[in-house]
Amino acid sequence: EHGFSHRIIARVKRTDRSICINGIPVLTSALLGEGDLLTVTLVEKPEGRYHAEPAPIPVSILWEDEDLLVINKDANMPVHPSAGNHANTLAHALAFWAAQRGEEYPCRCINRLDRDTTGLLIVCKNALSSCILSEDMKKRQIQRTYLAIVKGNAGDGSVEAPIARREGSAIMRCVDHARGEYALTHYQTLSYRADLDLSLLRIRLETGRTHQIRVHMNYIGHPLIGDFLYGTDAALIDRQDADFPHKPDTALIGRQALHSMELRFVHPLSGEQMHFLQPLPQDMQSLFPMFDVNWLSG
Repeated sequence: EHGFSHRIIARVKRTDRSICINGIPVLTSALLGEGDLLTVTLVEKPEGRYHAEPAPIPVSILWEDEDLLVINKDANMPVHPSAGNHANTLAHALAFWAAQRGEEYPCRCINRLDRDTTGLLIVCKNALSSCILSEDMKKRQIQRTYLAIVKGNAGDGSVEAPIARREGSAIMRCVDHARGEYALTHYQTLSYRADLDLSLLRIRLETGRTHQIRVHMNYIGHPLIGDFLYGTDAALIDRQDADFPHKPDTALIGRQALHSMELRFVHPLSGEQMHFLQPLPQDMQSLFPMFDVNWLSG
C-alpha cells in the first residue's frame, strides 16, 4: 500500500535485518499489534546498470532531499554512460555530487531526456522513490510540459501515432502503425516568427516513447530545428540503412530545440505537491527574445 514493488520486497527478504518490529528482525508473515513500530531498511547497491564513477562535471540542482533531486540539465550531457560516453554523463556528475556529501546512489532518472534536450529532470536517490514515481509515470500522473521550436506555422493540435524503432537502426524511431507503441502528443503554438518561419510550441506528453516529440513533430511536417536525426530532407528521412545524421541549418541553433520546461508531480514519500518551472536556455531564448516562460505557470 506504500508503493513497495514485488522486486523491492524480494530484495528486502534477502537482506539481513531489513524488516524489524520494535527492533527485532521478523519475516514478512509477522503480524503487527497496536503500538508496534515497523521499520523497513532498503540497502542501496550503487553498482550495476546505473553505476558511474565520480567526475567533477558541473550540474544544476534545483531541489534535493533524502529521496530525490530535480535537475536543470544542460545540453550536450547524456544521462547515462553509453558507447562514446564513458565519463561525461549526468550519472558521472551526480556520482561526484553524492560523493562530496558522503553519499552513494545510482542515477535513476524518471523522465529521461535526450543528450541535447535541456531542462527539468527527476532523479531518485533510492529504490522506493524510484518505484513509486515510475508507477506514477505509467499512470500519467507526472505532468511534463516542454517547449520546442519547429519549422513552419504549426498551429495547435494533437498527434496520436504509434512509435517503433526504425528497422536497421539502433537509435532512430519512426511512426509505425503496424509495430508501434501507442503515443499521444499535444501541442500549442505560443509564438510564430514569420521572418524565420519558426513556431515556439508548448508540448504536453500523454505517453513517454523514445524521441516522441521529435518523431511526432517531424511526422506532421514541423520538425524541430537543429535536429540531427529527424531533419527536413525527406530523402534522408526515408533511408533505412542505419543511423544517418541529418544536417539541418545550424546557423540558428546547434542542437534540437527542445526544453523540459515544467514538471508537476506528487512527492513519492511526503505526498507534497511538487511544481517546477524552468526558463528557456539562452540559445532558444535568443530566437524568441520577448517570450517569458513565467506567464505559463498558471
